[in-house]
Amino acid sequence: MTPWVRIGEQVVPAPTITEKAARAASGFESLGIRRDDVVAIFMRNDFPFIEATVAAGQLGAYVTPVNWHNSPAEARYVFENSGAKAIVIHTDLYETVKDGLPKGVPVFVKVPNDEIRAAYGLAKGNDVIPPGTQEWDSWLSQFPPRAPEAIEPPGSMIYTSGTTGNPKGVRRQAPSAEQAVATRGLVARLFGAYEYLDKNMGDIVAMAAGPLYHSTPNGWMGFFFNNGANLILEPRFDAERLLQLIERHKVTHLLTVPTMFVRLLKLPEDVRRKYDLSSLRFVMHGAAPCSPIVKKEMMDWWGPVIFEHYGGTETGALTFVTPQEWLRKPGTVGKAMLSDIVVRVLDEAGNDCPPNVPGEVAGWYKDYANFTYHGDDAKRAKADRRGLVALGDVGYLDEDGYLFLSGRSSDMIISGGVNIYPAEIEGVLVKMPGVADCGVFGIPDEEFGEQVCAYVQLQPGTTLNANDVKAYLRERVAGYKVPKTVEFSDALPREDSGKIFKRKLREPYWANAGRKI
Repeated sequence: MTPWVRIGEQVVPAPTITEKAARAASGFESLGIRRDDVVAIFMRNDFPFIEATVAAGQLGAYVTPVNWHNSPAEARYVFENSGAKAIVIHTDLYETVKDGLPKGVPVFVKVPNDEIRAAYGLAKGNDVIPPGTQEWDSWLSQFPPRAPEAIEPPGSMIYTSGTTGNPKGVRRQAPSAEQAVATRGLVARLFGAYEYLDKNMGDIVAMAAGPLYHSTPNGWMGFFFNNGANLILEPRFDAERLLQLIERHKVTHLLTVPTMFVRLLKLPEDVRRKYDLSSLRFVMHGAAPCSPIVKKEMMDWWGPVIFEHYGGTETGALTFVTPQEWLRKPGTVGKAMLSDIVVRVLDEAGNDCPPNVPGEVAGWYKDYANFTYHGDDAKRAKADRRGLVALGDVGYLDEDGYLFLSGRSSDMIISGGVNIYPAEIEGVLVKMPGVADCGVFGIPDEEFGEQVCAYVQLQPGTTLNANDVKAYLRERVAGYKVPKTVEFSDALPREDSGKIFKRKLREPYWANAGRKI
């Protein structure tokens, strides 16, 4: 059967997308785009996202997916810093960011379809092609498909979001043929498809509900599309719709993040039990710490099909853990995936921490991690720790070499000299009856330097106050971890994946204290 891609209710045969990508490659080539150049994409999940990505790769050019939540100034920085030679964008997003578009760079627009409009509450309209831009499909129709050639695409140059300063573009050279084979095998293991390599992937239905501007969904899309699997990309995550799609399309491989697990578990019991999920063979999650309580409940519901990985945009995946391993060691993110992947935990002096002693997590995979921060050698050098790459996480290795994460070093709260990791508190608080989601972070405190603050989003119809939250936590975590400040919000700022924009919550507190974060 011919593989297909489904986005919302639109289904397009994969060969049609490939043909349009070949036309786009001809078009990009006519603009003078060559090897090592950059095409930027500022879109929600949509078919042109795939077409432009494949087209850039055919020319040996990078694609830079840009977080479309960015302000005009933030977007302009990425467009200009990456040196983008073309930009592909939704028409309504063009209107929000047009002041951030570099002068003289060709811009190609696509009108968002009705499903994207519905998913994001967009009014109908915004379908006028802005002056000075070209409509994507009309532009493609002018060009013949570019003849394929043997070339290893360099992949995506993803910009990592830092807690301070501008984001950094992670750029690596196009792999050699040998490196490409090794990396493909690693990714196949990571995505539960190793047994299908060089075979027919036509019976795989791989689904991702997260935004393609993130590195893992981006890699998931590229791997399964390029290897002939069927692919479902949702415009936006919705918990019950996810269950509906798994049942309806017999999804076999699913990419998630822990926030999605939380929202799925908050569904009423009758809704959770309503759908047949028996087609699932492999569910991968990563990107953020997952509460062991949440993960165990998901395994009780979905069975032993939930796998986990840990790594970074800079290094790729470093560790991997099967459901069976995790049940033996709850909370672990696994061991090094391959013998030539190095994972260490270092103290401030750069020495290896003893087992079960937390420190900075650093790692390296020789076939993947030869990268630079585009245009910023100083930041690249700062990331090195004893020849490894530090990813900003704190954790420890147990006696068997399994890695456990404590949280982000940048998120760590230091209160009265004591280190507090928000992920631990969030993992407990999110299970409180009536709590839909939460974010925990540090805010200024005159006496202790920092104090713990929690923002809580309640489930509809629920009434809780700050004392309720503190009492619940006081029974489950150490007293110094109980937030001094508890705020409630009807809607926490979040990305498409559901991940909370903590920086937007923290900034006012630190700005009022005269400090930047």
